Amino acid sequence: MSVEAEKIIMGDCLEALAALPDKSVDLVFADPPYNLQLGGDLHRPDNSKVDAVDDEWDRFDSFETYDKFTRAWLTECRRVLKDDGAIWVIGSYHNIFRVGSALQDIGFWLLNDVVWRKTNPMPNFKGTRFANAHETLIWAAKSRGQRRYTFNYDALKVANDDLQMRSDWLLPICTGEERIKDEDGHKGHPTQKPEALLLRILLASTKPGDVVLDPFFGSGTTGAAAKRLGRRFIGIERDPGYIELAKKRIKAVRPLTGEQLAVTNAKRSEPRIPFGMVIEAGLLSPGDRLYCPKGKRTAEVRADGSLVAGDLSGSIHKLGALVDDAAACNGWTFWHIKTDRGLAPIDALRAKVRAGLA
Repeated sequence: MSVEAEKIIMGDCLEALAALPDKSVDLVFADPPYNLQLGGDLHRPDNSKVDAVDDEWDRFDSFETYDKFTRAWLTECRRVLKDDGAIWVIGSYHNIFRVGSALQDIGFWLLNDVVWRKTNPMPNFKGTRFANAHETLIWAAKSRGQRRYTFNYDALKVANDDLQMRSDWLLPICTGEERIKDEDGHKGHPTQKPEALLLRILLASTKPGDVVLDPFFGSGTTGAAAKRLGRRFIGIERDPGYIELAKKRIKAVRPLTGEQLAVTNAKRSEPRIPFGMVIEAGLLSPGDRLYCPKGKRTAEVRADGSLVAGDLSGSIHKLGALVDDAAACNGWTFWHIKTDRGLAPIDALRAKVRAGLA
């Protein structure tokens, strides 16, 4: 990955966003301050102090101040997004509902909310509430009328053992070796997100080479995931200490290359191959015989790409429906050819033509 593909800007996110060109990024991932409104120290039953998020950057004087900040950075993010771009924002119950309202008011169009269910959440030590075991992500398109946005549905389905990916994701929080440490061995960043979460987001909603913007870069999880997956990134962070941790982390990432980055595509996104091209490619010839799945019904191939069976004729789809007495038929999977291993659908021949075009 070239140097130009990795860009970390040190400074205030609103000022840095304002300097970016219109319609210059494909995706935004934002992990903004949660405005946790902590009222004091939190202790475990053994009286040890919990390392909670009490940093200055997470403090706001009021909800009004937080809302104003949220709308400001979201407005800039929408400006820099391409017309087919999208945004992901993660938050907790403290802020995500306010963020969702702002997204809709500004003009984004909500596509999904995704629940990140933590396999190893921090318990509620006081026993006064439910254990907070999840965070919520909002995925939104740039605008309501937007016809195109990247969603690698089939790639996510393959990753989920050929089952449709659901909107509840079971992933562990960032612990162990993945947790970035400072020189003193302490947490490098209090809200570091697991790289698995960002890998899934980027696999779902970007393509290799896309530009991903993270206006709250922190310890660089977005950058690490982007580099690994062959995406470009722009990170904005005001804390020089976090930037140094992020640079060191990202430098150690080994990016995937070539075929490793290929994304499983839906058949509808592949070039259309008419049956006649199979004949033109010499994979079938006029007079060849095709068979229904059980081999009991047959049809003969004609030079113009149609099929004939007795008094019936038509395209592979029309004739398939006629001989099967069905309202419709996918001729590519209905009609078969004979091979050394038995009957095989003619869709395998279409795949060969498609591969030749590639």
